[in-house]
Amino acid sequence: MDGPAIITQVANPKEDEGRARGASEKASHCNVSLKKQRNRSILSSFFCCFRDYNVEAPPASSPSVLPPLVEENGGLPKGDQRQVIPIPSPPAKYLLPEVTVLDYGKKCVVIDLDETLVHSSFKVYVLKRPHVDEFLQRMGQLFECVLFTASLAKYADPVADLLDRWGVFRARLFRESCVFHRGNYVKDLSRLGRELSKVIIVDNSPASYIFHPENAVPVQSWFDDMTDTELLDLIPFFEGLSREDDVYSVLHRLCNR
Repeated sequence: MDGPAIITQVANPKEDEGRARGASEKASHCNVSLKKQRNRSILSSFFCCFRDYNVEAPPASSPSVLPPLVEENGGLPKGDQRQVIPIPSPPAKYLLPEVTVLDYGKKCVVIDLDETLVHSSFKVYVLKRPHVDEFLQRMGQLFECVLFTASLAKYADPVADLLDRWGVFRARLFRESCVFHRGNYVKDLSRLGRELSKVIIVDNSPASYIFHPENAVPVQSWFDDMTDTELLDLIPFFEGLSREDDVYSVLHRLCNR
């Protein structure tokens, strides 16, 4: 059926009534009859449409559209539009994948690269901070470790390949994963997809964690001091932190020492 059937012809009044009544009465009767017939035709077409058509639900990917109300002349009532029921948007995509079975139940440690683990002179050399190997190996045993740097991936990824010989970093995040805020590349921990009370960030730059200072373990910027022991000294602290249910109480005491 291509569309609702529209009845355009109306039966004539009974002949005996037409003969008995005058021209004016006959015209009046025809008008009433036409009106009734037109109403019956519209209703018949309306119910015919509902009887012959199977209405399918709209696909899940598009908004649900309710059929518009229709007046007798087939148009939309004045001021009436199709009623659209919006479908909720999917949640924002997190920066990290789902936690693996290996890391289930562990806290997440976000570790900076430049001046925290290494110091680099572009196109010349990259220096490893003293005790970085011991630090990374122990962090990989205790935590889900993530490398998060404001450097570009084309520089930081090859450096991470050389630095992380044990596969400690479960994920690597670069400049494009930062939020540019007031001239700084900020690491927004709320976008990781992890419970914030179980996230720690190790970074030499306070501007990097300005959104979540209560989650930070600050470290001194390192350049070339080969007698530095900061990473080695942090290992016992992180061993204790790994056993805590909530990182905030411990980190609050650290920041207020």
